[in-house]
Amino acid sequence: MSHPPTGHPQTPNPPRHEPDPPRDLVGIGIGPSNLSLAALAHPLAELDTAFYEQRPGFDWHPGLLIDGATVQVPFLADLVTLADPASPWSFLNYLRARDRLFPFYFAERFHIQRAEYDAYCRWVADSLPGLHFGHQVDAVRFNPERDVFEVDFTQLDSDGEAEALGRTYTKNIVLGVGTAPYVPDPLKPLVEAPGVPVIHAADYLAHRETFLAAEHITVIGSGQTGAEVFLDLLRHRPAGHEKLHWIGRSEAFAPMEYSKLGLEHFTPDYTRYFHALAEPVRDRLVTSQWQLHKGIDADTIAAIHDELYRRTLHGGWPDAVLTPGVRVRTAGRIATTKVELHLEHLQQNTRSRLTTDAVVLATGYRERPLGRILAGLDPYLRRDSAERPRIDDQFRLVLDPSVTGAGCHVYVQNAELHTHGVGAPDLGLAAWRSATILNSLTGKEPYPLPGRTAFTTFGLDPQVQIPPARQATRTLTPLVEGR
Repeated sequence: MSHPPTGHPQTPNPPRHEPDPPRDLVGIGIGPSNLSLAALAHPLAELDTAFYEQRPGFDWHPGLLIDGATVQVPFLADLVTLADPASPWSFLNYLRARDRLFPFYFAERFHIQRAEYDAYCRWVADSLPGLHFGHQVDAVRFNPERDVFEVDFTQLDSDGEAEALGRTYTKNIVLGVGTAPYVPDPLKPLVEAPGVPVIHAADYLAHRETFLAAEHITVIGSGQTGAEVFLDLLRHRPAGHEKLHWIGRSEAFAPMEYSKLGLEHFTPDYTRYFHALAEPVRDRLVTSQWQLHKGIDADTIAAIHDELYRRTLHGGWPDAVLTPGVRVRTAGRIATTKVELHLEHLQQNTRSRLTTDAVVLATGYRERPLGRILAGLDPYLRRDSAERPRIDDQFRLVLDPSVTGAGCHVYVQNAELHTHGVGAPDLGLAAWRSATILNSLTGKEPYPLPGRTAFTTFGLDPQVQIPPARQATRTLTPLVEGR
């Protein structure tokens, strides 16, 4: 007869905790691009998604929601319509939910105000599940043992302080971190120092009253934002005492290319054509096509001229100087109350100085660098000759086959200007790009996309399938007598 062993009783092994199953998609950043993706992903019940954003809530260029400023694309370029016109997240459905369809119908507006686009996006963001605001993504890694990405994040409290740490696992990531205000090097010391107001236009409305109270104001930047800020200041300065300067590097205060065939550069057809070009050609095109997306809306130019003209009706000229073709070489402060700008005219090759009391920098935006977020993936990244990430035609970072072979991909939105061209930041392509990503991610076609979108054929070797001509009307068979 055997006896039980002496000593401490044996305890069973504790149950092993298995990590949560990976999500299908994690989005980093919630701007219009990833909000579009979240809206189109929502009806796809088979997808487990989550989107993280550091800010406490959705906001879209809050410093530039100037009264009367409009979005430069038609209202059909909302988050979903150009991929799914029947989506419940369309701009028209937003109007319906707010009982504003008939007022909008009678307003006959094709281009809506920026403030209204922002309100529409807030409505979508407030309604969609799976959006996590107040969550800062800290790191992304690939786990080769589980063939998943690990996404570390910090949950923030209402003051933006760290409250809790978290981690989620996913097979796919989409980066939608957007762009950041760009300040040229000669002007950075002025922005970073206290005293005379020198701010980027991204913060214009927050400082507007301070600017209006300044004796003399300078606006730097000859694109749409510079034009809108200059017009707003002009409208609120006393006639004859405007004391405004508007300068910019471009050779003219030029209108944006807005012809119907010109707009076909913002179609999927052109995006595919551009992506197939050689890297040096793409780089050359991006710099030469500035007027497609960095010019000024013709209505804004007309409004500026009308306001200036109105101020000449009783004789004299407004105290406003508009000079294109000028760059700021250096800048400095005079005592604590003024700024001195050292200017160079690029065509005349002449130099001068301008003393001013306040400066608005309408100097544009740059893609946010992805290095911090993607540092953990750096060994897997494939780069081009300029050390930029390579991005394929489905908006996926080109990664090592050990990652993509496991079915793991990183998609990007509004970070692919160098590979996909001027349409990368355009709101009109947001829904199409989101649908392309979802079609790629699911391996199906939940959103059928058109094979052709432009009348222009870009290149001698077309990248699109040209639909066949309409069939001729069928000939009717004559009736036979007696039948």
